[in-house]
Amino acid sequence: MDSTAYFFDLLKIVLPALIVAGSIYLLFRQFLQKEQQRRLIEMRLESNKTTLPLRLQAYERVVLFLERISPNNILVRLSSAGQSAPDFHRLLQQEIRAEYEHNLSQQLYISGDAWTTVKEAKENVLTMVNRAFHGIQNPSQARGTELAKRILEGLMMDGAEPTAQALAVVKNEAAGLF
Repeated sequence: MDSTAYFFDLLKIVLPALIVAGSIYLLFRQFLQKEQQRRLIEMRLESNKTTLPLRLQAYERVVLFLERISPNNILVRLSSAGQSAPDFHRLLQQEIRAEYEHNLSQQLYISGDAWTTVKEAKENVLTMVNRAFHGIQNPSQARGTELAKRILEGLMMDGAEPTAQALAVVKNEAAGLF
């Protein structure tokens, strides 16, 4: 009976100690998980402090790019007076491609879908310029003003700015940051 009493006395001491140790372990583990989550949230907030301005700047630059290559704006910015149609055609293509290449790095900060839409807008503008150029009879003797006129006519016939959809997608995505 002595050994049974000893066993029960030992059990009276060890069992509560195990329950307390287990409770402390669970509480400590839960505390560490919460602390890790808090640190992760702090890191994300700190990261957002640096990346948010960069992302906003990227959206601004992409919007500026789309505005600069829109047919209405590029034709006003680049004078067609005194140029032949082939020279003006080449100048338009070079300007659109140069603007695009200048803004290539912005794809790091915007979504893949938005960047795809931006690329499609650039291609649509180039297609519109090429279609207008090839629609001129005897383009080697035509003037740049005739090409500009054809581009604007094509724009009016299409009824939609080739960059409008991309602008809407980029603006919508930028608004989603807030």
